[in-house]
Amino acid sequence: MLKKIIINNYLYEYEVRGQGQPFWLFLHGFMGSHADFANIKPQGTCIYLNLLGFGQKQPIIAKTRMTIQSQVQDLAQILTELAIDKVNLVGYSMGGRLAIAFTLTYPTMIEQLFLESTTAGIGSAIKRQARQISDQQKAQQIRKLGLENFVTNWEQLPLFATQTMLTTEQRIFMHQQRISHNKLNVANSLEMMGTGQQPNYWPKLANLQVKTVIIVGAFDQKFTTIGKQMAELLPNSQLVVMQGAGHNVHFEQPNAYSEVLARSEN
Repeated sequence: MLKKIIINNYLYEYEVRGQGQPFWLFLHGFMGSHADFANIKPQGTCIYLNLLGFGQKQPIIAKTRMTIQSQVQDLAQILTELAIDKVNLVGYSMGGRLAIAFTLTYPTMIEQLFLESTTAGIGSAIKRQARQISDQQKAQQIRKLGLENFVTNWEQLPLFATQTMLTTEQRIFMHQQRISHNKLNVANSLEMMGTGQQPNYWPKLANLQVKTVIIVGAFDQKFTTIGKQMAELLPNSQLVVMQGAGHNVHFEQPNAYSEVLARSEN
């Protein structure tokens, strides 16, 4: 059953599994939800959060509320309200970008950081502006044509090619999850929380002392390269390249993914 907590006048939804130490907080990717990590259950207390604006029947969120900086402050308040001083923070894709921003802002609240298929931003100002334009175009497509059309095209991206190897049940779950959100929130998220709007965190990685595990899928060449680059800059990091997986490692290889989390506690 989903629990609810009001943070800055927004009703966040989350699920809790397990008990005791350590505490884990899982942040899903774009068009995902808390259910993304249903098969990932490390020892301790696991909190699976629906990020701002995502989930079924959510109200329209103002664009200014969707920024990464605003969501960092929300996460800090959530952990404070739940009386959690330190957490193992796990972020996938968009959730990973938020996890980086949070850890840079509140490093003392992080026990360990797990970054799956994510990036520290776009270093080139020209490329960052081009990505902003691309995200704005996608957002307009969502507003005009709706999520069903957008998601159908989204699922054809090479990034998700490996998901054709999943079961029919898994593919249906993922599709239904993606189209279940409020389309305006999805569009606003793209414009305000997309990679193009994310600050360039690359120069700050060398100063981040938190123990970090970077997880990428072997079939995802783009993010494998990005993961290697981040691992070279982060002073206390480990890179895990997961065989048999593409971009969405935790969904495609949940058992191997869970083993990585379990090993980190030893």
